[in-house]
Amino acid sequence: MRPTQALYGGGGGLVGKHGLFLGGWGNFGGSKQKGVITYGIAPNRQFPLAGAAHDALFNTWRRFRGQVLYWAPPFIAGYYIIQWAVHRNHYLNSKAGRAEFADEE
Repeated sequence: MRPTQALYGGGGGLVGKHGLFLGGWGNFGGSKQKGVITYGIAPNRQFPLAGAAHDALFNTWRRFRGQVLYWAPPFIAGYYIIQWAVHRNHYLNSKAGRAEFADEE
């Protein structure tokens, strides 16, 4: 009875019906193959948007937190000044406002 090929595959020995030696791991012997093309892709190109949503969320929060004190107080002050001006304009153009300030203009 012949031993199986699994027994011959690990360390070298006679393999196949003609008894060709294949060598150990990484050194299988024989001539180089021609016409076989293999392509590879870099790991950073496989998933170009991996983690983009997570990073965008936390990066946006970090940048917002660092800049909010520069633009929020003037924005809030401007909003309240505009609201005061709108309400004042509505009052001055109302019946009560015209009656109060009619002789000043």
